[in-house]
Amino acid sequence: MKKLDWYLIRKFLGTFVYSMILIILIVVVFDVSERIGNFISREAPLRAIIFDYYLNFIPFFVNMFSALFTFIAVIFFTSRMAANSEIVAILGSGISFKRLLVPYLLCAVLIGLVNVYLASDMIPKVNRTRIAFQKEYVWNRIFTHDRNIHIQYDSTTFFYVESFNIPNNIGHRFTKEIICPEQGMLKKISAESARFDTSTSLWRLSNYHIRILDTLGEFIQHGHEKTLEIGLLPTDFFRTREDVSMMTNRELKEFIERERLRGSNRVRELRYDYMVRFSHPFAALVLALIAVSISSRKMRGGTGFHLAMGLMVAFLFIFFLQMSRVFATQGNMPVWLAAWLPIFIFGLVALVLLRLAPK
Repeated sequence: MKKLDWYLIRKFLGTFVYSMILIILIVVVFDVSERIGNFISREAPLRAIIFDYYLNFIPFFVNMFSALFTFIAVIFFTSRMAANSEIVAILGSGISFKRLLVPYLLCAVLIGLVNVYLASDMIPKVNRTRIAFQKEYVWNRIFTHDRNIHIQYDSTTFFYVESFNIPNNIGHRFTKEIICPEQGMLKKISAESARFDTSTSLWRLSNYHIRILDTLGEFIQHGHEKTLEIGLLPTDFFRTREDVSMMTNRELKEFIERERLRGSNRVRELRYDYMVRFSHPFAALVLALIAVSISSRKMRGGTGFHLAMGLMVAFLFIFFLQMSRVFATQGNMPVWLAAWLPIFIFGLVALVLLRLAPK
């Protein structure tokens, strides 16, 4: 039986790696043709294009689509085996279908473990170089705003800006409050705008108003412009999805806690992104079971029919992934349930198909 196990493992991993390399080459060719204008106009160095962008793009792409490539690889080589009557011969020799699944499960678990490592540690690190290159040579300057931002700096210090402009590092309708639970409001600083000066790492307040309350009474100061150190950076007011993708699991967990303290409305989305890093690797296992159940039966349509059925299942899986994100970020569904819901649903589908598979 060991020979058969190694035979199936070589088939599985060989087809997976071959299909992955083929698709990566095709994607890189299309990406180069799309971005060549940006590379030339912004004079991107060839070394940076190869090593900073495309070399770091490969693990990002592998992690994102490995579950689907696992599915396609299993469909392809198993349907070929079924068409050549290899599956019938294996089952006819007395080997049970459950025993036949062992090498499939081992390969799927291996791919899932690699995905966990990539998503948790390697991808955030390579994304820092890749995204820095894209910001420098690919992306256009986009003016992004976030609105009604609340930040709790510590137990007594609170910040608020009505809107924040990322490219200009300007927060509009800025407020800083120091509130003591026993004494109430101690100090309030408000300004029409607060702009971060990158040369001094200080904030310049425009049309500011300062109100200080103590035992001696109330002190009020106002003016046109004032330089102030508030202990925050512009990135504390706004984080893009690209910033999140550059965080390791530990960094993302700490960032979620900071966002929760500041009352951010992105906490549900961030928790979903964190949980998906652990649920997504299980997709390779579930899709591998579905694929072997579909393709192990010899049918008149052959490999083409199996691939058609496989693509339909793959598109349904992607649809459920997108729907789960909507449920997590905009609905009332618990975040953990939304992250694991596609795995649960397709896990049940896999169990049903396994019962119907040829024995």
